[in-house]
Amino acid sequence: MATNEYQVTGMTCGHCEMSIREEVGEIAGVEDIQVSAQTGTLVVTGSDAVNDAHVLAAVEEAGYRAVRAA
Repeated sequence: MATNEYQVTGMTCGHCEMSIREEVGEIAGVEDIQVSAQTGTLVVTGSDAVNDAHVLAAVEEAGYRAVRAA
């Protein structure tokens, strides 16, 4: 299991969280998605390492911006 954390900008509500969850959920290997508009965080857990580029592209597809948290 591998877990990556991201900071997401532009989220304001539960609908924002749902949009991101749907897009990121389409990435192969993703097993769990925790997203919070309140804290601006996205935590993605996968069976193997999840490709950052795929996650960032999925967040952008949902209409938001993300960066890998340090």
